[in-house]
Amino acid sequence: MGEYEEFAEALMDQLSVEINEEKEISELSKKISEDSSFTVKFEDIEKSCQQIFDSLKEKISQYVGIPVSNDLKITYPDLHDFKMLKGKKVFADDAGRIFTDKLFDAVANENLEKISNLIKEDTAKFLVYSTYAKGYISKISTTYGDYLDSKIYLNKFVLSSYPQIILYKQGPPYESRAESVRSGYTGALKMTMLEETVHSLQENLHRVNKEAVIKVNTLNEELARIILALDDQTSSKLSEYLQLPSVPDEFPVARRANLFFMLNPDNFIVNVLGPDVMTFTKVEVDPKISEMVPELLDIYQRWLGPIQTHHAAFTTMEGMAEFAVQDILRDDDDFQNYLTTFMGTDYSSYRVRKSMGKDFTSSVFEKHGKQAFKMLIENHPSTRELKDPSSYLKRI
Repeated sequence: MGEYEEFAEALMDQLSVEINEEKEISELSKKISEDSSFTVKFEDIEKSCQQIFDSLKEKISQYVGIPVSNDLKITYPDLHDFKMLKGKKVFADDAGRIFTDKLFDAVANENLEKISNLIKEDTAKFLVYSTYAKGYISKISTTYGDYLDSKIYLNKFVLSSYPQIILYKQGPPYESRAESVRSGYTGALKMTMLEETVHSLQENLHRVNKEAVIKVNTLNEELARIILALDDQTSSKLSEYLQLPSVPDEFPVARRANLFFMLNPDNFIVNVLGPDVMTFTKVEVDPKISEMVPELLDIYQRWLGPIQTHHAAFTTMEGMAEFAVQDILRDDDDFQNYLTTFMGTDYSSYRVRKSMGKDFTSSVFEKHGKQAFKMLIENHPSTRELKDPSSYLKRI
């Protein structure tokens, strides 16, 4: 087996837990449909959402003080198409966009040959964008929905299966527990549509975030090409200095891949300097490493600005949605049942969960009410202000 084929197998191995979960969901759903003792029926996801969506949009508009667009639509992709959507959420330049779409399609179809061909085609891009494939696709079975370009995407594979599975696992008599699960299912739909509808209002933040992530990925790709171009002596010496596992000489790309994943700023800077790097204006690099990779410090320094912009915008986007869900659905019986039957928790426990973005939004909302949402969309906080809401409030 060649080195590229081994890379392809390694990527799919890292997704094996998710793939097995998908298969378990499919097999259990089939088993339930064939079990004559299970006669409970749940309403079709599309019909359920249609009954909820209009009133939910009105509640959101009133709460945040921003009208929800009439162009906002809900779509219900199957498992493969939902994975392709997650690929669309990887923001890249035009060439990166084409490569990522091909990669996510190959991974979604578990096509090892296509994956290995893509690695041969552009190894640097693979090193950068395969991390997204692992990160995004490994969470599909726990992801209910997403938003992109005026559309809410609901994960039909998961949402259409979970109520039956949850009720089935509780055991008979099914009818006596069906109503609480049915209500919890409605709560899950409300929560997901509410969260993604709030995201649909954040176009300015989406733009800021997208532009920042494209810059980050471009820099990561630049670093990947530099490391792939290292001569054998330097790559061996650097690997030894960083105490990376030894790699046989017949696997030169693997050695450089290990170096990239170690020196990638998303890993190396954050792990070395800690999360406070999000407030730094300057980084330093071990002189011995800089001697072997002279371009590294410049890349790290150029990385700081866009990664901090991404962190600030994304944290604000997520925090606004979390806060809105928590506040709008606080007295909703269906949401309470969702927390109980689907999550095994209650509202009190859910409410106290810490979240930098949610807590920040709460601080701004406490002072400015519904105007807070428009403020945050038009003028997002810096990474420093996220940690100190009073400084943001003073600036605004």
